[in-house]
Amino acid sequence: MTSKPIQRDIIVSEVGPRDGLQSIKRTMATDAKIAWIAALAAAGLPEIEVGSFVSPRLLPQMADIADVVAVAMKLPDVQILALVPNLKGATTAFAAGARRLTMPVSASRLHSQSNINMSPEQAVTQVADVCRLRDGLKGDGRARHVEVGISTAFGCTMEGTVSEDYVIELARLVARAGADVVNLSDTTGMGNPAQVKRLFARLQRELGERAGGAHFHNTRGQGLANVVAALDVGVTTFDSSQAGLGGCPYAPGATGNIVTEDLVFLLEAMGLRTGVDIETLIAARSIIAAALPGEALYGHVSDAGLPKGFVSAASQRLS
Repeated sequence: MTSKPIQRDIIVSEVGPRDGLQSIKRTMATDAKIAWIAALAAAGLPEIEVGSFVSPRLLPQMADIADVVAVAMKLPDVQILALVPNLKGATTAFAAGARRLTMPVSASRLHSQSNINMSPEQAVTQVADVCRLRDGLKGDGRARHVEVGISTAFGCTMEGTVSEDYVIELARLVARAGADVVNLSDTTGMGNPAQVKRLFARLQRELGERAGGAHFHNTRGQGLANVVAALDVGVTTFDSSQAGLGGCPYAPGATGNIVTEDLVFLLEAMGLRTGVDIETLIAARSIIAAALPGEALYGHVSDAGLPKGFVSAASQRLS
């Protein structure tokens, strides 16, 4: 007997095991990572970015990524993503069994050099190389997917204002290079709702179906306001990190991804189905607390609790 497909209006894509863990100095044990990812999947999250294929010398927190991917790929009903900065990382990722990759291409030259040691133009070339690799592997019958996140799309702590025209031009270039989806990332938490509406509307006009989702940080408290603004222009996929773990270690002052628990509550309270069981999701925080004792964990919903009588969007529609 097959289970009934979960109905979702919005995709919540969890990035804590990658973006969260790479931003703290301590390393979570592999067994704890795997348990955490399994708990996130059990809560109903449809996508989880489990790590990045980068030099363990630069990010020792990600040294076990191949082992993590091998186990995570066996989890049912969840898409597993991994970040790669270049062709070398993509080759290793595909060999490890990953099928969905995400690549950062920064709209800030200073951030691009700091983050991946390349210019934006060089990063676009890497996207093209990875897409050719993807296409060359099609003969084995396994679907593979490459998405690109335009980093610092809403501003950079090192450069300040980032040209919106250049953000859209980069989106055009990586789509032409073969990216399946192009997302916009507020890497430094500088975005505001008006800017979010403007840029995503432009992205959609330029790329159509390949215009993707949003990656917001809550550095200046604008994260959920930016989510609502993006919803207003039709964005349906949002990255978030459990307990608000995360930031960018190569962008000074870039702290705090939006909290997954708070995002799910916001969406469900608005009547939008996420397919996520929020109580099971909140319970998964205990794995982080046990594996990384003393690490700051954030979230208004986990602190205040769910409102009395709260029901999920899916339950509301059935009543």
